[in-house]
Amino acid sequence: MSPAPVDGRIWCEVDTDALATNLRLFRGLVGSDSRLAPTVKANAYGHGLELAGRAFAHAGADWLCVHGIDEARRLRAAGLDLPLYVLGPVLLDELAEASALDLRIVVYNEATVTRLVSLGCPMRLHIKLETGNHRQGVEIDQALALAAQIAAAPHLELEGAASHFANIEDTTNHRYARRQLSRFESAVTALRDAGHPVPIRHLSNSAAAILWPEQTFEMVRVGIGAYGLWPSTETQVAAALAGRGSTQLQPALTWKTRIAQLKEVPEGAFIGYGCTFMTTHPTRLAILPVGYFDGYDRGLSNLAHVLIRGRRAPVRGRVCMNIVMVDVTDIPDAALEDEVVLLGRQGSENVSAEQVAAWAGTINYEVVSRIGGHLPRLAVSGTAPAPTDDVTYRPPKA
Repeated sequence: MSPAPVDGRIWCEVDTDALATNLRLFRGLVGSDSRLAPTVKANAYGHGLELAGRAFAHAGADWLCVHGIDEARRLRAAGLDLPLYVLGPVLLDELAEASALDLRIVVYNEATVTRLVSLGCPMRLHIKLETGNHRQGVEIDQALALAAQIAAAPHLELEGAASHFANIEDTTNHRYARRQLSRFESAVTALRDAGHPVPIRHLSNSAAAILWPEQTFEMVRVGIGAYGLWPSTETQVAAALAGRGSTQLQPALTWKTRIAQLKEVPEGAFIGYGCTFMTTHPTRLAILPVGYFDGYDRGLSNLAHVLIRGRRAPVRGRVCMNIVMVDVTDIPDAALEDEVVLLGRQGSENVSAEQVAAWAGTINYEVVSRIGGHLPRLAVSGTAPAPTDDVTYRPPKA
């Protein structure tokens, strides 16, 4: 049984060895000439921001990618001094702090550069190029104007150009992604022809790094794959078709709780809100102190299974805000405060993020990233607790 955290009711265990293994896999794919920048936004896809940041730094990450300045601030406070790239918006009033924290930021608004010019803050900037995703980003004429504005300010540096694939994960037909790649290359060429060097190009995510390792440019922003999860079934199929079917990602996260109560329920009894489940035989229930507040989706009601003593126990009735009921009739040795696996492996059984996502009608990204940030994350190495302090970082690649 794993050691209980301070609040031993619900917690996650994150295998730092698995994180390191996944990072080494991507390093092998993209080579040593490309910066490897795992993305730790959204509480490191639910794995714990500081925990995952330290683990990736220790395993040889060159940069880390965050969504906002709040995440960057926490990583700096945790002692991480490697380059941090902010993927999301930095507000005008946050720019001075971003400079003080030595962050790289994405730009696509003239107002951002204008404010930086007036502040006199040194900053390394990356222009987000619109290639077909139509989220953040600018067309080439706007990109050229931003680049000229940056070049005119001696304290600003156009360090890179970025974009993001819209449809490389959800299909095995990558015609649209190839079109985006072509648009990206054309836009960078236009910037360079206008006298802007753009030393760091980055477009690839986990799927692109696996499928097109020859197209990784100077940096790769690896996301879900760094945590041992496949971007999609389609990516797995495409990898197999490309001769990379042997790629082995190692899921790092196990989500656990404990049995809070055991009770006998007669035949014909309704379980939970809405009377959505009725027993057809005398039933033994285990009450678990976890619910949708903690990220255990209400859509898992009457569908999901959890693992107790290495066996599957089905969820009965609706998932409540803080409580879930499961049937342990066929697990007669289940006992009070037994460890329960909500997501992950126990014995020979496994409840994967993909399985939970299928039950809930969503994707594995959402399953892990929505695990409550209030829940403790424990670093483990294989099966033994691993320290999260006093790690040695390799020198970052600027």
